[in-house]
Amino acid sequence: MKKEVKDWKDEDEVRTYLKKLLHKEAFDRKGLIYGMGHAIYSVSDPRAEVFKAYVETLAREKGRMKDYALYSMVERLAPEVIAEERRIYKGVSANVDFYSGFVYSMLDLPLELYTPMFAVVTESAPFTRIREFKVLRIACMLLTGIFACSH
Repeated sequence: MKKEVKDWKDEDEVRTYLKKLLHKEAFDRKGLIYGMGHAIYSVSDPRAEVFKAYVETLAREKGRMKDYALYSMVERLAPEVIAEERRIYKGVSANVDFYSGFVYSMLDLPLELYTPMFAVVTESAPFTRIREFKVLRIACMLLTGIFACSH
C-alpha cells in the first residue's frame, strides 16, 4: 500500500486503494484487506484494542508516527469500504494481527520471520483457549461447588 498510495494523508486515495484490494485489482489479487475481520469478534477485537495502545507508543519511540497514522486511517476506513463493497452488515473491525507486521518492522525483525511468527501464534490459540477453559472451570468449582459446573 505504501508504494501505491502517494499521499498517505489523502483519505480518498487510501479509500480507492482499499476498493482495488477488494476488487482483486491490487496486491495479491485475493480480494482481502488483511488484518480486517475476525470469525468471532465483529464489532471489535478486544485484543486489538489493547495492542493498539502499545503500537502507538512504539511508533512514537521509533519515529514512525506517519506509518501509524496510515494504519489508523486504514483501520477506520476499511470497515466502511468493506460494508459498501461487500454489503456486510454484521460489522468488520481490525483484528489483533492488523498491526503485527508493522510492529515486526519497528522491531527490525527479518521479513522472513513474519509468516512463521504469525503461524506459531495462530496455531497455539486453541491451546490457550483450553487452558482458559480449565481455569474457568476450576474457578467455578471453587466458587459454587463441584456439581454446579456442568461445562
